[in-house]
Amino acid sequence: MSEEHISEEQQFAIQKIYLKDVSFESPNSPQAFTDGDWQPQINVQLNSSHQVITDNIYEVLLEVTVTAKHKEKTAFLAEVKQAGIFTMSGFPKENLAGMLGAYCPETLFPYAREAVSELISKGGFPQLLLAPVNFNALYSQQMQQQATAQADAPIEAPTDKDVAH
Repeated sequence: MSEEHISEEQQFAIQKIYLKDVSFESPNSPQAFTDGDWQPQINVQLNSSHQVITDNIYEVLLEVTVTAKHKEKTAFLAEVKQAGIFTMSGFPKENLAGMLGAYCPETLFPYAREAVSELISKGGFPQLLLAPVNFNALYSQQMQQQATAQADAPIEAPTDKDVAH
């Protein structure tokens, strides 16, 4: 192998994983604890984003929001913004997008899952373990939706002034 080829190898490293923001609200307590059998409706929302810090160094942010409603009232709202700093080099642009959009959020998810579970337990509610998430499938779905949205972009109809009389 030549020296040039070695420098082109793909490199991935986790520099730091940290909680960037955490929020927990229980707006209807103590009634949420005393209002019959606990059978909540749980809604989980996931969102990820990234920013470039410097060449080949990225911050990836995974936002997890869990809302529990009990008898039509919000029992709790837990939000965790789990972040990581990743070094990535040697990846083609399309692979880098997949790393930032799927692989890094997948790496952060177990940390976010633990933080959400701990927050909810400390809030006095039964432990909630989030199910595993297939971030590759979510990323692929998001890419397909963006491609479809671009393909379906409306073509402007000519106005009267554009049409020759």
